[in-house]
Amino acid sequence: MVTLSMDQLTAQEAQQYLQAAIVPRPICFASTQDAQGNVNLSPFSFFNLFSIQPPICVFSPSRRVRDNTTKHTLDNLYEVPECVINLVNYAMVQQMSLSSCEYPKGVNEFTKAGFTPIPSETVSPPRVAESPIQLECSVQQIIPLGNQGGAGNLVVAEIKRMHISESVLNAQQKIDPVLLDLVARLGEDGYARITASNIFRVEKPNTKLGIGIDQLPEYIAQHPELSGNEKAQLANVHALPTFFQQHAVRILTAEQIQSIKIALANNEVALAWTLIENSVSHQ
Repeated sequence: MVTLSMDQLTAQEAQQYLQAAIVPRPICFASTQDAQGNVNLSPFSFFNLFSIQPPICVFSPSRRVRDNTTKHTLDNLYEVPECVINLVNYAMVQQMSLSSCEYPKGVNEFTKAGFTPIPSETVSPPRVAESPIQLECSVQQIIPLGNQGGAGNLVVAEIKRMHISESVLNAQQKIDPVLLDLVARLGEDGYARITASNIFRVEKPNTKLGIGIDQLPEYIAQHPELSGNEKAQLANVHALPTFFQQHAVRILTAEQIQSIKIALANNEVALAWTLIENSVSHQ
């Protein structure tokens, strides 16, 4: 492996490596305004959900690496500690990117990027009408993380109201990630898009606790053709199937392993165990 000591990298080098490695990152498209009522709109990919009770999001308008200046969003939040976090879907990603241009203070990025401002209900800054989900937030804290170029400023924002477009809700009135079609930030100029083809599901560990890979029969736990992920799926059961108490160790054929792998790829763990049982019982 390549090992890097962060204190030996320039800020630009650290930024390049870290932003390329810690991905994908959701995008906080923050609308703010200053004490004079001038509106600013800017995206930040240092962003996430941190609490449910109370409902808290955090994001970071970092100091610019090149000249250590602060961004208008941060300046505005010190004057008016409110914001709207507008989530970014694929239909608006190019406009969002355009809004990130460093226009002079007082220039309205809603106008520059062609977005539609609509009034918020609990905070002063407007919402982005084109955004499928809008979070009206009251800023609880701003925590400076340093004073050099690249230093973050952790904004702790409590969500006061959430607006959800009906277009992203399924028949059960739940948010459908495919309909939502969000984008996320990668390194350099890269973005990722949440689509049906790249969504997969991982079953949560059951309440009775999974037995663990160390409790699998050795010929499964040590099988070179089964990946760590596949073994973990098989080990997320609260007890071994009873047939393992009746059969000795067996060698699974390549065809049997392939069938098991297909079942696990489809998240059909019970079927995979049935295939293992059948492969043993017929030998």
